[in-house]
Amino acid sequence: MKFIKNKKYSLLSNILKYSFVFVIAFTLVMPLMVGAIHIPGHVAATTTGGKSNSAATTTDGKSITGIDFKITNPIKVDTIPEFIELVLNIVLTIGIPIVALAIIYCGFLFVKAMGNSEALKKAKGALMYTIIGAFLLLGAWVLATAIQATVDDITKTT
Repeated sequence: MKFIKNKKYSLLSNILKYSFVFVIAFTLVMPLMVGAIHIPGHVAATTTGGKSNSAATTTDGKSITGIDFKITNPIKVDTIPEFIELVLNIVLTIGIPIVALAIIYCGFLFVKAMGNSEALKKAKGALMYTIIGAFLLLGAWVLATAIQATVDDITKTT
C-alpha cells in the first residue's frame, strides 16, 4: 500500500481514502437508474392474504412476464409470538445440554485443580459463568412465558 502514497498515484490514494463516499453515492443513485420505470397500463402485483403473489399484470389481466409464483412461509409460523416461541424452544433445546456439559467440565476442572489455587480460581470462574448462562436461559424462558400468559389473558378479556 506504500506505493499508492506516491505522488504518481495520488488519484488512486484519494479514491481509496474516500471510497465510502463512492459506495454511499452508488447505493443512493442506483435505484434511480434501474427499474424505476412506469409501464403504461401496468398494475403492480398484489398479495392475496399474505400467502401468494402473482406476476405483474396489465389492466386487461394479461401477465407481462408470463411467470406466476407463490411465496410460501418456510418456518410455518404466522404470528410474532409463535415465532418467538419457536426461537426460544430452539435455543433451549440447544442451550440446556450445553449447560449440562459445561457443568460437567467445571467439575472436571475442580478435580484437575488438586488444591492448586490458580486452577481452583479458574474452575470457580468457569462454574460462575456457566451458572450465569443457565440463569439467562431460564430467565428468557420465564420472561417469554409470563409475557405470553399476559397477552393471552388480555386477548381473552377483550
